[in-house]
Amino acid sequence: MSQNVLILGAPGAGKGTQSARIAEEFDVEHVTTGDALRANKHMETEHGTPASFMDEGELVPDPVVNEIVRAALSEADGFVLDGYPRNLSQAEYLDDITDLDVVLYLDVDEDELVNRLTGRRLDPETGDIYHVEYNPPESEEVEERLVQREDDTEETVRERLRVYRENTRPVIDHYEERGDLVRIDGEQTPDEVWEDIRETIENEA
Repeated sequence: MSQNVLILGAPGAGKGTQSARIAEEFDVEHVTTGDALRANKHMETEHGTPASFMDEGELVPDPVVNEIVRAALSEADGFVLDGYPRNLSQAEYLDDITDLDVVLYLDVDEDELVNRLTGRRLDPETGDIYHVEYNPPESEEVEERLVQREDDTEETVRERLRVYRENTRPVIDHYEERGDLVRIDGEQTPDEVWEDIRETIENEA
């Protein structure tokens, strides 16, 4: 039986890594807002196309994002949704268009998130991402050319986390109050986090 899974968590909590594992293990679609918008950027909605906002560097408004997500979910036979809903009105819209089997929240302390995000380094030649502490490159040559992306500086990271808390806290409260939220300790190793997630989804099946 296909599962409809929602995964929530702050930037740096590990949603992308764990979503990919969920998609593979349970044979469901990995739906991210960014991918859905890029794949459907010319889709006509009554509020315009996503491209009309993205090309101007503007945030795509909720009604357009909502329609794109609805289209992506309607085509999926089971999914793990990552990066949506970002606010309470999106969560309420999601309630109207689909039934969720599991809502996971990767719980990670803010200082740990800052450590994870500010430690990320990019290899400009290959596009590979490393981490100074958790995943350093084996080659000295690679290490010497690594750069920190602008959005991974501490000031930018703390601002991203503040915006995330402000917008997404009500979403977490929404699912917690309904008794649907399962908190996963996101500070464990990725494999330990995965074991908790897999067990949770299997128990809900």
